[in-house]
Amino acid sequence: MSGRWLAGKVGAAVLTLVFVLIFNFFLFRAIGDPTSQLARLPGATDQEIEKLRSDYGLDKPLLGQFVDYVGDTATLDLGISQNTREPVWDEIVAALPWTLLLVGTGTLLATLIGAWMGVKAATKRGTKTDDGLLGFSLFTYAAPEYWIGIILILLFAVAWPIFPAGQQMTPGVEFASWFDEALDVVDHLILPATAMTLMLLGQYFLIMRSSMVDVLTEDFITVKRATGLSRERVINRHAVPNALLPLVTLSAIQFGAVAGGAITIETVFSWPGLGELSFNAINDKDFPMLQGTFLVFSFGVIFANLLADVLYFYLDPRVQSR
Repeated sequence: MSGRWLAGKVGAAVLTLVFVLIFNFFLFRAIGDPTSQLARLPGATDQEIEKLRSDYGLDKPLLGQFVDYVGDTATLDLGISQNTREPVWDEIVAALPWTLLLVGTGTLLATLIGAWMGVKAATKRGTKTDDGLLGFSLFTYAAPEYWIGIILILLFAVAWPIFPAGQQMTPGVEFASWFDEALDVVDHLILPATAMTLMLLGQYFLIMRSSMVDVLTEDFITVKRATGLSRERVINRHAVPNALLPLVTLSAIQFGAVAGGAITIETVFSWPGLGELSFNAINDKDFPMLQGTFLVFSFGVIFANLLADVLYFYLDPRVQSR
């Protein structure tokens, strides 16, 4: 039964990916013909427009375009950027590590800090500590990520110039070693990673607090206390591991929101990841780039949800018995 359950989850992920491929193809063709942008240029001739349509395969029937699109996507050929004239996949590969670094750092910090805050608030429910942590988390949850980023820049890059205001490293500097380069990257990462952490912190805190409050009322917690175990041991060894389960699901479900927030944060801090790549593609109406980044973000959401299902399967025995 457990094997069938996992196979069903994998099958659902594959079907979702197929839907995304179809949706991605028709979405950007519904927006309009990419060659219409060239047609607005005063010097564009009919021959140039027809050649561009031929280069992008837009002169073929819709079914033929879809077959080419599926085949090219399977070989990681996502087309040529209309703005830079570089392969879309190459630009995505170059930008992806920076997004993973930013999103990974922010998500990890938000999970650890949010979980710790949630445990503290739940174990001190109704006290000033609970009220203060709850108020702070609600504030960060409601604040727009671009506003958080701008405030951080104004405070720590303008008023007190402690950290750089943008980019991933100091331009035009030749570093003596990879360690010096890594330190420079970390210096530039602090503000955008802080903005990403604050963007996610409220959600993680609220889920962990609610989960801990529910777990602390369970019968097995009372039994453990009745056996003579200390309150701290019961909380750390029994309550917290059970309360962490919803946080695993949240991390995957929120991946799409994290990717959306990354677009804003990367734009504010000029961080050269997929978010800034998508923002520039929107401004330049670079349809191949938009199509490529949309596909990568969608694949990330699908993979994150599948990974959460697999982790939940191993973390929660109740799922394994289905």
